[in-house]
Amino acid sequence: MIGRLCVALLAILALCPSPSMAKADGLTVHAATRGSFPLATPGQATTIMRDPDDHIVVAHAADALADDIKAVTGTRPVIATEITPTVRRPVIIGTLGKNRLIDRIVAAGKLDVTRLRGAWESFLIATVDRPLPGIEQALVIVGSDRRGTAFGAYELSEAMGVSPWVWWADVTPRHRATLSVARGIRRFGPPSVRYRGLFLNDEDWGLFPWAARTFDPEKGNIGPKSYERIFSLLLRLKANTLWPAMHKVSAPFNADPANAKLADDHGIIMGSSHAEPMLRNNVGEWKQAPDAFNYAANPAGVHAYWEERVRSNAGYESLWTLGMRGIHDSGIVGANSPEERVALLNRIIADQRALLRDHVSPDVAKVPQMFVPYKEVLDIYRAGLSVPDDVTIVWPDDNFGYIRQFPSETERRRAGGTGIYYHLSYLGAPLSTLWLNSTPPALIQEEMTRAYDRGARSIWIANVGDVKPAEIGITLFLEMAWDIDRWRGRSQRAFLDDWAARTLGAAQDKAIGGILDTHFRLNFERRPEHLQWWLPGQKARHSSLSPQAVDARLARFKTLVEETKAVAATMPADLSDAYFELVDYPVRAAAAANLRYFGTERYAKLIDSRPEDARLAAGMAATADREIKALTDRFNNDIAGGKWRHIMAEEPADNQWTSYRTVPIALPSAGMRQDGATVLPTMAASTSDEMIVEAEDFASNRGWRLVEGLGRGKGTMIASPDATLSFTITVLSGDPRQLTLGLLPLYPDAGDGAFHLDVAIDGRAAMRVDVPRDTGSPDWAQGVLDNQLRVAVPAILTPGRHKVRITAQSSGLALDQLLLRP
Repeated sequence: MIGRLCVALLAILALCPSPSMAKADGLTVHAATRGSFPLATPGQATTIMRDPDDHIVVAHAADALADDIKAVTGTRPVIATEITPTVRRPVIIGTLGKNRLIDRIVAAGKLDVTRLRGAWESFLIATVDRPLPGIEQALVIVGSDRRGTAFGAYELSEAMGVSPWVWWADVTPRHRATLSVARGIRRFGPPSVRYRGLFLNDEDWGLFPWAARTFDPEKGNIGPKSYERIFSLLLRLKANTLWPAMHKVSAPFNADPANAKLADDHGIIMGSSHAEPMLRNNVGEWKQAPDAFNYAANPAGVHAYWEERVRSNAGYESLWTLGMRGIHDSGIVGANSPEERVALLNRIIADQRALLRDHVSPDVAKVPQMFVPYKEVLDIYRAGLSVPDDVTIVWPDDNFGYIRQFPSETERRRAGGTGIYYHLSYLGAPLSTLWLNSTPPALIQEEMTRAYDRGARSIWIANVGDVKPAEIGITLFLEMAWDIDRWRGRSQRAFLDDWAARTLGAAQDKAIGGILDTHFRLNFERRPEHLQWWLPGQKARHSSLSPQAVDARLARFKTLVEETKAVAATMPADLSDAYFELVDYPVRAAAAANLRYFGTERYAKLIDSRPEDARLAAGMAATADREIKALTDRFNNDIAGGKWRHIMAEEPADNQWTSYRTVPIALPSAGMRQDGATVLPTMAASTSDEMIVEAEDFASNRGWRLVEGLGRGKGTMIASPDATLSFTITVLSGDPRQLTLGLLPLYPDAGDGAFHLDVAIDGRAAMRVDVPRDTGSPDWAQGVLDNQLRVAVPAILTPGRHKVRITAQSSGLALDQLLLRP
């Protein structure tokens, strides 16, 4: 399996595996060892050799490697294309068959590249003694193809301590006077998932204003200068695919031919979203009326529109989206019944493939194509759509991180395979998630591992909004796509500790990992963008949390903010910006959003009965609001000298798309609040408090596993078929209690639309409980807002001791809590 790189100090080098193994442990040391290759010594750096006839992306990677060595050591290597007598120990970087020096080394029997030949995006990093006459030693980075070579250069950079987020999150690498690579050969690849990438989306409030007004004001849009930074980030993360920004505010990607050329120069495969077949950006490129984007009524016009793009981009490496939806993420037009939609889409796909056959390759099965059954298109697929066997079916999640369907046994055998389209950011119903990335790594890991194990291995695309502040989620998603086993079986906390050490240094990795672990847990219980307990168009209502639950939640946030500030005070000056962007801002902004919301809610509850306390609550809300504004202003205007001006927008940032965005908080006016208040007045205890039993507090377990960091409490118990979980529950004297199960809103493996489980109480006959999973329904909406489905069991528990046994009849069932309500 694909190796994981670690940056090891000389003292622990002996603990690393043999260099012949697939692992890359010990790749870089910061002091010379016997036989190691010196990348840099004080005041001097090695020469980097590349072939001028190699792919352009290799030249970019060589330049980036030289820049990274300078960033670490202060000395930039010379990049050369010819060997000179003074070059005795070069780094030679190149693609197999495209670099003459490497091909000579291979021909001389000095380097075995058998496993590279014909491999996809694989590479070797090897020290070679006396590889050619006049060269004492070389460090050879050789790729099986152009991206494999580039990934090799960036792998070495990361081993030196250069984060993939060095530019995008201002992660300054630690200075090292000496860099040496341990002797041996290390192999990487092929990746677990063939096509791995990001979708830039809903860019109106971050990426677009930042690019247009700050980073590239001459262009005034997201253009080549901005895309070049995105392509470089993708390569550092070992990704290879991009769906470009596509809202109406952005210029279409292909409107500027420099964009497509730049993507090809960086080896990036361009695709387009589920709503944009054949690489067309409909909202910016379709010039006829929206209702003319109708293949039933206007086939010639739509066909010509698609053919234009196929002709212009035929020479580039692309991932062609087949099918059709309406303009800008709306349903297909021109067909009314399910049968008509199936027939129309079958015709559309056949005609699209004919275009690819005519202009890209006569063997259309060799042209990378995908079909994304998103929203209503999934129903059309289920109704009998015939997708050609070589086309990859890319399954969507429900827009909130829960994958809607997994491939069946038949679908796993498809030549084109299957993939996943996953959301870390979303504009849509029931409420958007556009501000702070709050999808827990535990959910990403669980769902993407589940998808991979069920055969979704061809394409993984994550909708990441504006890129920032989704850095943590992006990192995990793409690391799993490159090496699925890297994080298998490890906890959310383990990932966050490791990420913190790699990104912000080992001195505070456990503290930062703990902060982020709590941050994701708290915001999974309710996302910052979902601090509203009614949907647009509904009558406003208070939260469903008891006053005591609110107090406990805010106390946890208070402690978290204190811990975050304490760590900030210890950060080296050159990492303080990175810490603010990656940890400080999301943690403190989320905490303040909760203080603001619950402060205004408590004001409304107390103003008639306890006006003085109500004014204190209002003052606390106003203080929290000012905190959010100040933090956001700092992000946009102060961090990194104003580099990120206009990138961060508190949600809701404007009055667009109000049908699925929260209503702005209405703060009491100055005369109705006690300004400066920081403590929320308490309220009397509620008599209707639930009794909660966490799923991990079971009495016995057969076939369930704990996923830490997912759900409430310590984690969530996830079942295999026929798994049984038993509880001993004592109901204290008082009213009888209704048993309700708190389930995570996952989807069944089998895709039958419902979970099934049996519940037996006190040894009586089991009761069958069915849990429908109907995306778009009110139950689904409530489930994704709460990140919990509450399913009532037809059972009343009287005061006393009871035994409850839960048996799963569906795999993928995730039990979070047992709730006992008076």
